Amino acid sequence: MPDPDAATRARWERLCALLDDDPELWPTVQATLDDPPADPWTALLDGLDDVGALAYLDAGDQGEELADALTRVPRVVRARLDLGPVTDTDGDVPTAVRAADAVLAPAGLCLVHLAEDSDAYPLVVVPAADKAEIERLAQELGHDTTLG
Repeated sequence: MPDPDAATRARWERLCALLDDDPELWPTVQATLDDPPADPWTALLDGLDDVGALAYLDAGDQGEELADALTRVPRVVRARLDLGPVTDTDGDVPTAVRAADAVLAPAGLCLVHLAEDSDAYPLVVVPAADKAEIERLAQELGHDTTLG
């Protein structure tokens, strides 16, 4: 990976700030930018996972598994949401995510998928107002947020 320019660093820093307020997330990602071939996307996912901000699902999971994962995500805990409608969702991960988004929406929250090279679905709960910017930044940094 070539040495990232200031604009790329600014994108990574902004993405970190939008995804979680943990003060160690950006320094962790920044360290990978200074130490190629370390992968900043992997560091971002690991950092979010370390602070409990990710809900990880496998390809075969459904609503019950998503609801269970969301009960440990700090933003969901603080919002005190009833995840019953998510638990009752049958179908694939995208179906469960749509049900979760409907539950999260009244609290101004939504899910964003941070794609990785596996069958896993790392999902992060973010303010709905930030979703478009998160998706744009991820794309500019060469990563996908498409679910499914």
